[in-house]
Amino acid sequence: MASEDVVSKTTGESAVSTIVNLAEEAKLASEGVKAPSHALLSICKSLIAGGVAGGVSRSAVAPLERLKILLQVQNPHSIKYNGTIQGLKYIWRTEGIRGMFKGNGTNCARIVPNSAVKFFSYEQASSGILWLYRQQSGNEEASLTPLLRLGAGACAGIIAMSATYPMDMVRGRLTVQTENSPRQYRGIFHALSTVFREEGPRALYRGWLPSVIGVIPYVGLNFAVYESLKDWLIQTKPFGLAENSELSVTTRLACGAAAGTVGQTVAYPLDVIRRRMQMVGWKDASSVLTADGKSKTPLEYTGMVDAFRKTVRHEGFGALYKGLVPNSVKVVPSIAIAFVTYEVVKDVLGVEMRISD
Repeated sequence: MASEDVVSKTTGESAVSTIVNLAEEAKLASEGVKAPSHALLSICKSLIAGGVAGGVSRSAVAPLERLKILLQVQNPHSIKYNGTIQGLKYIWRTEGIRGMFKGNGTNCARIVPNSAVKFFSYEQASSGILWLYRQQSGNEEASLTPLLRLGAGACAGIIAMSATYPMDMVRGRLTVQTENSPRQYRGIFHALSTVFREEGPRALYRGWLPSVIGVIPYVGLNFAVYESLKDWLIQTKPFGLAENSELSVTTRLACGAAAGTVGQTVAYPLDVIRRRMQMVGWKDASSVLTADGKSKTPLEYTGMVDAFRKTVRHEGFGALYKGLVPNSVKVVPSIAIAFVTYEVVKDVLGVEMRISD
């Protein structure tokens, strides 16, 4: 009897153990099935947050964005835009409210995917770089340094810029054309197809090199300054700006404004050269830039270095910073709004991953 009881007890324990093991395996299998779906949902939410941030921030400063491009590429012998206030008044008087937002549809069509890819790429790059840094340092509690954040931001900027560059190229042309321009692009797809047909596929990436070189310090510094400044404020708590390791919306806007100011000032000359190179090959570019068709001198640059050299020789070093004032007025709130909108939308959507991780 005793031996039967022992056998029965052993059999019962074995059965219970088997059931528990099966339940654990079923749970793991269930989690394995759900994990990809959850990861995909998180990626979609992150992309949506980045896209919304880009669309909102750029639409808020669209008139200044158009004026900046007009100042960058206008003919120095036929000046029509002499500054931010005068330029905005001139656009309003000659083209009305539609002129203030000309090219914004194309800009949003470009910036929404650009911003989505940029923020998502930054999160992925920063996570990967942080993992490598912890593996090499042997410190599992290590966090990203400003230099590593700069690297992650540069990677994100290059990926986003390259993915959406043709849209940026045609956006520049749509923005500078006026009612008096002999050639009218009717919209995004018409501009893309026309450039592709008349100038070839390489024309869609004209100015890509200075864009990539410029985006490395621009986007890299934006993320590095914003994240590092936030961490510093949370750790030191100066003037009581941080409460319970959280910053107010106003403080985060100020961090974004500081990041935008540093990034755009460093990278601005490359942005000017990029815009000018985008006009090369456009046979009606010179008349578009003067907006009156009087000048027939073609714009010719053989490359980025040649564009720098000719711009400085013919117009002086200050030409590399044409449009800096309206760009500063535009970039500071734009970057600030983009960062804060991104974080707010992510909180609303319930995305757990944060760009400061």
